[in-house]
Amino acid sequence: MSVEIDLSGKVAIVTGAGSGIGRATARLYAEAGATVIAADRADSVHETPAGNPAIVAHQCDTADEASVAALVARAVDEFGRLDIFYANAGIASVPHSFWDSGPEDWTEVLRVNLIGPALAIKHAAPVIVKQGGGAIVCTASVAGLRSGAGPASYSASKAGVINLVQTAAQQLAGTGVRVNAICPGLIETGMTKGAYDYARANDKMSKIGQVNPTRRGGQPEEIAGAALFLASPLASYVNGHALVVDGGLSSSHPLSPGELSHNYSGPRED
Repeated sequence: MSVEIDLSGKVAIVTGAGSGIGRATARLYAEAGATVIAADRADSVHETPAGNPAIVAHQCDTADEASVAALVARAVDEFGRLDIFYANAGIASVPHSFWDSGPEDWTEVLRVNLIGPALAIKHAAPVIVKQGGGAIVCTASVAGLRSGAGPASYSASKAGVINLVQTAAQQLAGTGVRVNAICPGLIETGMTKGAYDYARANDKMSKIGQVNPTRRGGQPEEIAGAALFLASPLASYVNGHALVVDGGLSSSHPLSPGELSHNYSGPRED
């Protein structure tokens, strides 16, 4: 029996929708029947609708409070409601070295990756509460679960997102608003473009994702699928949760494939 997720009549906002996970999610929400405001500070957000009238582009800084308030207001003013807010916008840490990072580097990463989702919850939740409930989803990362998956400031910001959705879910108890996070693993996006370009140019694509049991990197559409689930009635009892979508990467402490002593090698007879 097949089950289709139907978001007809729903209005969604997706940030970081100028590329990658955000763009894939905006398009998937629209495919499921939602009206979508795709938001990003990059000019590329105007390419996201790709002729689909169910998606409208909105260029803004998604970590600026006045801009986030205006974004939510646009949903209400133009479409009469807001049911889903996917706070996906994020940036990587530059420089990557902990020792080379200054306060200004930490400030910008935390502003975009953590304060942005906090503002999304602050301004979207009251609107969603008034209409009886809905879903807020935030992008965290496996880097927020433990060390080893990203630079220090990026990892700390994503750990903050995981705690943010737990705290928000508690503070919104009884309102009908669910708040969850997604923790992607290695996904092919603009943030990981350098690694993927290098691997392709040097015939090393087999190295991408080699330490997770799925043995490959992920695609934006695979995270979009998780975002669709969390926004849908199928996730009606999922709240304050960080859903890991990483090919199994975080299921184990890191070891190289050669160090694993129990890799499956096919059926055997004893």
